Amino acid sequence: MSYTRINATAATLTKNRTGNDISPFSGMCVTCIEGCPGLCEIGQSALRGSEVIYPQPFGTITAASQKNYPVDLSHFNIMGTAVGAVGIEADSDKATFPNVKVETKVGQGKGVRLRMPIVIPGLGSTNIAKNNWDGLAIGAAISGIILTIGENVCGMDEKSEIKNAKVLKSPELERRVKLYQDWQDEFGAIVLQSNVEDTRLGVLEYGLSKLGIEIVELKWGQGAKDIGGEVKITSLEKAKMLRERGYIVLPDPLDPEVQESFKNKTFKEFERHSRIGMVEKGSFMKRVKELRDLGAKYVFLKTGAYRPADLARAVKFASEAKIDLLTVDGAGGGTGMSPWRMMNEWGVPTVEIFSLTYQYIDRLAKKGHYVPDVAFASGITLEDQMFKVLALGAPYAKLVGMARAPIAAAMVGKTIGNMIEKRKLPPTFEKHGTSIEEIFITTPELKHRYGNKFSQIPPAAIGLYTYVQRLSQGLRQLMCGGRKFALEHISRNDIVSLTKEASQISGIQYVMDCDKEEVDKILG
Repeated sequence: MSYTRINATAATLTKNRTGNDISPFSGMCVTCIEGCPGLCEIGQSALRGSEVIYPQPFGTITAASQKNYPVDLSHFNIMGTAVGAVGIEADSDKATFPNVKVETKVGQGKGVRLRMPIVIPGLGSTNIAKNNWDGLAIGAAISGIILTIGENVCGMDEKSEIKNAKVLKSPELERRVKLYQDWQDEFGAIVLQSNVEDTRLGVLEYGLSKLGIEIVELKWGQGAKDIGGEVKITSLEKAKMLRERGYIVLPDPLDPEVQESFKNKTFKEFERHSRIGMVEKGSFMKRVKELRDLGAKYVFLKTGAYRPADLARAVKFASEAKIDLLTVDGAGGGTGMSPWRMMNEWGVPTVEIFSLTYQYIDRLAKKGHYVPDVAFASGITLEDQMFKVLALGAPYAKLVGMARAPIAAAMVGKTIGNMIEKRKLPPTFEKHGTSIEEIFITTPELKHRYGNKFSQIPPAAIGLYTYVQRLSQGLRQLMCGGRKFALEHISRNDIVSLTKEASQISGIQYVMDCDKEEVDKILG
């Protein structure tokens, strides 16, 4: 069985001439014929070179791996029971799913309160984040979940004021922060993330001192790639500006021959790349202390699908620095412009990296060490996956990281809002109606909650909010079936492995071994 699709994918707009008749190990057509215009990835690479490394079209899509891993979350099932209730009185009139509590908090001390156990990880300088920020920020704020401003926002902002290599002002970063803060209540939080370039520019210092930021996140990486972030640039002037600000820009926009080629439309986009970080314990501990001294109430760490030794470093450093939240991102997902083959073929997959994280955290906890709250991220979209992820990491996993799904909800909301405004709704929507109030099912509660201010909520935000409400009810129903009436009661015993391999990797009981001792007691 092949786990990988090679040489043809919708992500890079490539396909095989021979359809399903392909070589399983190379991905090439069984017969590669002279005269073919080259529709596959090899052929397109012969024409466009490195452009074909990345999912297309850039700026209007998110992308995720097509690799079919040997074990995934579908290899686990959620266990229900007909007996008792945990976290509420075992009374059929009280132990109902609307009474399940899905509120939580993360971090030390008072902590960050959330209406749902969701964090939207770093959405940075990509167009997909920038163009959908209104919906994401307002939608996340009114949903009471965490939203993270990702890397390179200040560096990419053409209107940023930078002096002596430090950012003094960034209108785009200010806009992103303010949009969330204007709609935030006692739940949720806005987080500012930092990579190598952001650290050099003093982005976190700027956010803490000028923008009212209270939570910062140090970024080691993500699940989509193990290199720095990248975006496409369609403007020569912007490419030159970024090159002068110290970014890696390919091809070099300061080269006269490259400028001539761009003007002649030999190519239409520059690539802007970030540098990779160099993790070292001493500098990490020093940086965390600096940020707290600057006023950060909470410090988070985000790491990617690196090798197990790097995960162990993340867990150990987070423990010693008393990090408030450690987000671990499994291989395969991406919201920006990650190299497509890298997205498919590098890193520790979801179930494996979540299981290793649990093992490492549990190992420290049993020694009496401080352990951070944990968030797991990687292609999680619906409530059953949320439950499984929280169970896999229980009791340490407190949040689920979700990025592509919330972006999708916001984009759909925006699209439908535009269709309603232009009176061009497809006929399939007529069963719901033709107005915002009729199409979006949560508008009555939002109108009640916000009154006249409701008109300021964009359809994209309503879409995200409505999606989160669906997750909230779905998660409550699953928890009620398992008789767990608050998130802190979810345990690893609430799920079973459907295969011996999944059980071996995760340490979760194989379904046929579940409840053996209790069964023996019952049957005698």
